[in-house]
Amino acid sequence: MSLKKINTVLAVVIVLFILWFGTEYILSPETTAPGYGLPRWPSGDGDGFLVVKGIRDVVLALVLVVLLVTGHRRALGWALLVEALAAYGDMANVLAHHGSVATALGVHCLTATLMVVNGLLMLRETRRVAVAPVKPAPQPA
Repeated sequence: MSLKKINTVLAVVIVLFILWFGTEYILSPETTAPGYGLPRWPSGDGDGFLVVKGIRDVVLALVLVVLLVTGHRRALGWALLVEALAAYGDMANVLAHHGSVATALGVHCLTATLMVVNGLLMLRETRRVAVAPVKPAPQPA
């Protein structure tokens, strides 16, 4: 299988995962939130903040979809690298609030790391190789 196919499949899987997870936060934050890894449910009107997380995830996924569909593979690689920071941020949030280490590492860190790997592979696939200038062949005298 070619690097381009592997990158495309991995990017599609990442996009679908982020889109699914974000949509779940929008549609039913109360059932999705326990999987985030924090130790307790937000008090008061905290579920509104969970919907914000869902909207963020859906938008991040849609940016990747647009770049994938339009064939801007190099930009997709950079976007994957930058968007991985959101998942690393989620991991740091869970750890900072004494949440589940297993979820922080097994969900957020793993997702972010797969995004970084996919982004780096995408950049490798699309790198521009410098071409040596063509010198004219010496002419016989």
